[in-house]
Amino acid sequence: MTAVSAPDKGLRRDVAARARTRPAKQSGTSPLATVGLPALAVVIIAALWWLATVAFEIPEYLVPGPQVVTGRLVELGPYLLQQTWVTLGETLAGFVLSILIGIPVAMAIARFRVVELMVYPLLLAVNSVPKVAIAPILVVWMGFGQTPKIVMVILLCFFPIVLSTVSGLRSTPSELVELSRSLDASNLQEFRKIRFRWAMPQVFVGLKNAISLAVIGAVIAEFVGASSGLGFVIVQSGASADTALAFAAIVLLALISIVLFYLLVWLEKVLLPWAEENR
Repeated sequence: MTAVSAPDKGLRRDVAARARTRPAKQSGTSPLATVGLPALAVVIIAALWWLATVAFEIPEYLVPGPQVVTGRLVELGPYLLQQTWVTLGETLAGFVLSILIGIPVAMAIARFRVVELMVYPLLLAVNSVPKVAIAPILVVWMGFGQTPKIVMVILLCFFPIVLSTVSGLRSTPSELVELSRSLDASNLQEFRKIRFRWAMPQVFVGLKNAISLAVIGAVIAEFVGASSGLGFVIVQSGASADTALAFAAIVLLALISIVLFYLLVWLEKVLLPWAEENR
């Protein structure tokens, strides 16, 4: 083995010091691209939509052009905004209740084998039932108020939240669990500081999957029995052949889903910066 000279040692120390002080490369996209690229995609889709209606001479009562839909959004802005708040309130209420119920159930499933054997088949059975078939029954049981809409949102959001949380809790490396036990950590400390923290990225995966389903659940319930909300607007516009109004309501539903999804993405980055760095 050849000895390393003093100059070589000094050179290696200098290289190591520069590597430590060198700023890390930014892997994310710029804020301009984050906003500009989706906006460009929307403009392209709107242009293709308009060209299709013009080129194929599609009547407005079948497929209205984007300019017609925009006109209805402006014309009925206050009314549509009011209905948007109704649907948004039902969506958020059901989504929050899904989290408050689903995460404790997932904890029990991940912790106790008996609970898993008892509850999992029931969850699969409820999740496999078409929710459109349940909506009329909920209206009969609970009336035409907001309660059946919130319950429908819970039914759609509950399963992905439970499934992702259980998967995250069970993905904790055994080395970390053994380390916590070697330090005499209690079961509560082990769960709070290791298992749940490790599971949080997976929990957010379930939340992001559930938030779009929450909007769908609210609209399904509004289709069956409601006197307000964007789902009610779509049903009424279909009955009166006002297709442009239906498209306007659909655009607002899409905006609700996009905004809520990216709010969760932002919340995940704020609460779990270490998870973002690991990616």
